[in-house]
Amino acid sequence: MNLIMKYGEIIVEKKEFEVLKNIMSMAHYHKDASYRASIEKLNKELTAAKIVSNKDMPDDVIRFNSTVTIQTAYNVTKSYQLVTPEKSNIKLNKVSVLAPMGLALFGYAKGDEILWQFPAGESAIKIIDVEQLELV
Repeated sequence: MNLIMKYGEIIVEKKEFEVLKNIMSMAHYHKDASYRASIEKLNKELTAAKIVSNKDMPDDVIRFNSTVTIQTAYNVTKSYQLVTPEKSNIKLNKVSVLAPMGLALFGYAKGDEILWQFPAGESAIKIIDVEQLELV
């Protein structure tokens, strides 16, 4: 259940959509049930996602390499960079798109509030800020 969605749907850039689908298809056999549930939830959301070209992609939507500042239900504020699985490094706050937090955030926008199932149970997340990495 989503509490607030700025654009009414998740938005994904065309090429990133294909990359994400490929990454997710390889992760379906994960042993962790909550992890599989997160993948299935994002997969379901992707069927209704708005797929756009790079030039039509809003700057405040979370995508690969975005730095996201979130606030949890416990009023904890934290920033993460969303990356492909091989670049994840939790010590550097680089979270894999396939981690429960990455799966929860991908395609949402600044100001959105969502409920997501994590290994410790369902939790509310508010997206405080989204910054895009300048790709050179």
